[in-house]
Amino acid sequence: MVMAQAGNAAVYHRLLTEIGAWLRRYYARRLPPGVVDDAVQDTLLAVHVKRHTYDPARAFEPWLAAIARHKWIDRLRAMKAAPTEELTEAMIEDLSVGDHGEAVSSTWSLDRLLAELKPAQSEVIRLVKLQGFSIEEAAARTGQSISLVKVNIHRGLGRLASIVRSHPDVD
Repeated sequence: MVMAQAGNAAVYHRLLTEIGAWLRRYYARRLPPGVVDDAVQDTLLAVHVKRHTYDPARAFEPWLAAIARHKWIDRLRAMKAAPTEELTEAMIEDLSVGDHGEAVSSTWSLDRLLAELKPAQSEVIRLVKLQGFSIEEAAARTGQSISLVKVNIHRGLGRLASIVRSHPDVD
């Protein structure tokens, strides 16, 4: 952010891209899917407008999190004020709930496969490949170096492929 404040456009573009990915995860856990992108865009615009208020002597993440939290609250207020439609009996009957059996089975199988790996490998694969964290974020969360995270993902995925090839009848 300091370099972006100094006018480095390339760094500013990269910063906004990384912030956008973080905001999508942040809002995906807090808002309905249909409003996540709008909340991300509102927050990125607020960061752009308020970037001059960032103090380089302080940590960037709390500054960003405060803006994201305020935009989240704004979005919740807007959702509360939005008119809603009452569901009729006919509408309720038309709603169908899909069978989640395959998803549950897939999750269970994936958990069993990941349990075959070393814990460090399994953890970084879950963070990066399943939850969408960056390599750097996974390194910070696990205490592993960035290069070790990459190695553990590579070796873990290789081991998973080997397990699947050797047991084609695994659930």
